[in-house]
Amino acid sequence: MTRLTVNADQSGETIDRHLFGHFSEHLGRCIYGGYWVGPDSPIPNTRGIRRDIVSALRDIGIPNLRWPGGCFADEYHWLDGIGPLAQRPCMVNTHWGGVTENNAFGTHEFMDLCSQLDCEPYICGNVGSGSVREMQQWVEYLTFDGRSPMADLRRANGREAPWKLRFWGVGNENWGCGGHMRPEYYADLYRRYATYCRNLGGNRLFKVACGPNGANYRWTEVLMREAGPLMDGLALHYYCGSGARSRSATQFDEGDWFAQLQRALQLDELLRRHATIMDQFDPGARVALVVDEWGAWHAVEPGTNPGFLYQQNSLRDALVAGISLNILCRHCRRVRLANIAQTVNVLQAMILTEGERMLLTPTYHVFGMYRVHHDATLLPLAVSPPAYACGEASIPALSACASRDAAGTVHLSLCNLDPNRPLPLTCDVRGMIPETVSGRLLTSPRMTTCNTFEEPDAVRPVEFADVSPAAGGFALELPAKSVLVLALE
Repeated sequence: MTRLTVNADQSGETIDRHLFGHFSEHLGRCIYGGYWVGPDSPIPNTRGIRRDIVSALRDIGIPNLRWPGGCFADEYHWLDGIGPLAQRPCMVNTHWGGVTENNAFGTHEFMDLCSQLDCEPYICGNVGSGSVREMQQWVEYLTFDGRSPMADLRRANGREAPWKLRFWGVGNENWGCGGHMRPEYYADLYRRYATYCRNLGGNRLFKVACGPNGANYRWTEVLMREAGPLMDGLALHYYCGSGARSRSATQFDEGDWFAQLQRALQLDELLRRHATIMDQFDPGARVALVVDEWGAWHAVEPGTNPGFLYQQNSLRDALVAGISLNILCRHCRRVRLANIAQTVNVLQAMILTEGERMLLTPTYHVFGMYRVHHDATLLPLAVSPPAYACGEASIPALSACASRDAAGTVHLSLCNLDPNRPLPLTCDVRGMIPETVSGRLLTSPRMTTCNTFEEPDAVRPVEFADVSPAAGGFALELPAKSVLVLALE
């Protein structure tokens, strides 16, 4: 029997709801064929944006949306995406499939999408192939409420009032697709570009610098040393990949399952070590560690364009999401903004579409279950999880996180990583005596189960009530390969 203690009598940091953000790039069918169908489409839409997708994302409380990339951001020139559609020039998406797009979805359409979603926009500006002036003018176009060339251009394009814009990225992956830069060079560029991303009127930008790729700790050290005082966030990217012997999203064995979850757990070490470096330069944690690209990256589905990164989403991906969100929440002192990649039809998506049809993935359901942690207070946990062994290697079988919301309800999110054995668990709750314990469970008989257009509800949450009272808390059996979120009242 594994014993877990929730210290409900202690107060921790706030789990910022922006840890549960999303990312949508001009990549494959995320924008075109995903959100954007155009106002003349027979698919129900509002000003060209699919209503069913908006409704589904509002249901999970999407807090922010990052756009237009990704690698696409550093070849995107925003002036091409404003004004009458017939006058917008086409462009070639050289990073993702070499397709030509007509720039029908640009600044106004994205800000409209965020308004419909009731979420905050997170825009990533072009450092790799753009100019300081281009970025400065974009900020002015979006946020200035006075008379100026860019504000007047915005008005001429049908938007009188400026938008409120908080999150602003100064480049993307400039160590790679954004220019293959050295950290010293990018740090100087960041200082220059960020200077001209001004706070106009009552708008205040939260400026995010390009951070490291995975375990590139030197990048973090250089950026914090050379540009830390000029940034509000430093963006880490980490994809946990797939099993070593299989790159399929749906066809894998236990060895692949184990390798995937082992890599997901490595996020904890990455956050801890990058945060330690940041603490040397910023002991008060003013600068956020921003994980604005994370998730699983599998092979594309057979027969699809390899540049479109369209993959299925199984129960394994739900476990990746649960593990990763638990880790992000536990590091909420330093991590205050994060974005899973990506929202629709790309990588570890929330939603898949096929013409007028739409389905919700297992990952979507995890985000819905974890909504209870938004802006809640992190509660300390004490647990010694049993090991889950596969071959000669082992990882902890249990991932957990606890929080208390504004109403006083304690929520406990639990993931059993072992695909074969349930986990008997006794939970002690210090500081409260739960009168009721209820929950929602996500699991399936097979590791590889996914939702398809023929069976869209193969993996979906169900009510969980198999909880027994115990001294000071409760006991339960956590099913194999499952995600469980409990409410303690």
